[in-house]
Amino acid sequence: MDLTYSAAEQSFRAEVRAWLGDHLTGDFAALRGLGGPGRDHEAHDERLAWNQHLAAHGWTALGWPVEHGGRGLSLMEQVIFHEEYARADAPARVNHLGEELLGPTLIAFGTEEQKKRFLPPIVAVEELWCQGYSEPGAGSDLAAVQTRARLEGDQWVVDGQKVWTSLAHLSQWCFVIARTEPGSQRHQGLSFLMVPLDQEGVEVRPIEQITGGSEFNEVFFTGARTDASMVVGEPGQGWRVAMGLLGFERGVSTLGQQVGFARELETVVERARANGSYDDPVLRDRIARATVELE
Repeated sequence: MDLTYSAAEQSFRAEVRAWLGDHLTGDFAALRGLGGPGRDHEAHDERLAWNQHLAAHGWTALGWPVEHGGRGLSLMEQVIFHEEYARADAPARVNHLGEELLGPTLIAFGTEEQKKRFLPPIVAVEELWCQGYSEPGAGSDLAAVQTRARLEGDQWVVDGQKVWTSLAHLSQWCFVIARTEPGSQRHQGLSFLMVPLDQEGVEVRPIEQITGGSEFNEVFFTGARTDASMVVGEPGQGWRVAMGLLGFERGVSTLGQQVGFARELETVVERARANGSYDDPVLRDRIARATVELE
């Protein structure tokens, strides 16, 4: 496989780099380096405005098909964008769960009505999403979920608890794995539901971290409701949809974090050289191990 960049890809890299250089200015310049894991409390509203600015100029949903509002970029072009975005020290985007996880899942498994309703606001960064997977007794073992949902007329009624729900306190919607077939066990009888958070049956409790932020939350559903049409895929077949979403999560969406980690390590090395501590063989060994682990 040829992993060298073509002339067209090099031209695209120059386009991305130039755009970021032209637009990460003024008020947006102050956002450089803000946000990211453990720091999502930093300048959220300002980063939301930046993310909407990206959307207005066609820099969201890069890999989505054009017919669904995306750019239809190749895998290599997406890689290039995320590399340049991280190298520009641009702020962490606020729309990751909607744009990189739910959107592709709806394109693959959703109905036409669901696509028309939810994809445009995701592309425009007008609605934010969180992920209702983990529970107190179902973290790494997702098939052990106990949150339940039942159909009452034309609505699903949801009862249960989710935990470690990233950015739930800042989101309007949550995609939820719930058990919808009484008596079912493990992977069977689960459904993938989209649930609005602004309702009496939902309580979001932020979990304060040592950083001072509250990226994660507990979410309690007590008779929460969502329309019957808000199930993605067939009822009872939610495991297939949930695994499909995790497949999208393992794509290029987190590549920018890797580039960011490399930048952080470079900064550590630069400071060590500047203050002379790099001459310490113990420190050099630690830096070498960190470099190996990063690679």
